[in-house]
Amino acid sequence: MKIDNPFRYFKTSPEVIRLAVMMYVRFPLSLRNVEELLHERGFNICHETVHYWWNRFGPMFAREIRKKRHHPTPNYSNWRWHLDEVFVKINGEIHHLWRAVDHEGEVLEAFVSKRRDRKAALDFLKKVMKRYGRPHAIVTDRLGSYRAAMKLIGNDKVQEIGRWLNNRCENSHLPFRRREQAMLRFRHMRSLQKFVSIHSSVFNHFNKERHLNSRDTFKVQREAALTEWRRLCAA
Repeated sequence: MKIDNPFRYFKTSPEVIRLAVMMYVRFPLSLRNVEELLHERGFNICHETVHYWWNRFGPMFAREIRKKRHHPTPNYSNWRWHLDEVFVKINGEIHHLWRAVDHEGEVLEAFVSKRRDRKAALDFLKKVMKRYGRPHAIVTDRLGSYRAAMKLIGNDKVQEIGRWLNNRCENSHLPFRRREQAMLRFRHMRSLQKFVSIHSSVFNHFNKERHLNSRDTFKVQREAALTEWRRLCAA
């Protein structure tokens, strides 16, 4: 079956589009920062074009990354999950960003809600379990919404609560926080949900745990990630 080329109606080469989307999503750069960096490389691209590209191709790239990422066993990501939530302001109104991370630091799911109650926690858990199944252990903070939601699902016995047990998930918020500051926050809940979903996939793709590998191993893994990125959505 022949797959349609998503770049067929664009005059700019796919390589430049992939580069612009990667720079904007992966690094804490504004649209105008990306425009200036592309100009230094000889590409006269407007910042509004960069905004259109990441909205158009970002979900495609994230979807293909999720399809290509595989685990050795079906229960690879089900050993232990770390769940946490942070406050995000949208037009001055506080929203909540829920995040699930596995035992190796890979972001499993990101979910945005207006409240931090049992219903929001239940929707978040159902969304994660629909894609990955049930974990053997879930590490959370002391928020009561987690236990109330897990009681409804029937897995409250696997919950683990500790003062420093959830540092892995709390640290996973840092790349998004740096990105949020560069974007001068968000204006719509839908755009926040869209961006965190794309950002999570791109983060997983380029996260090679540099502190655990030697310099030579990291260089090989980094080059492999870049090579795979350059082939996304190729016809």
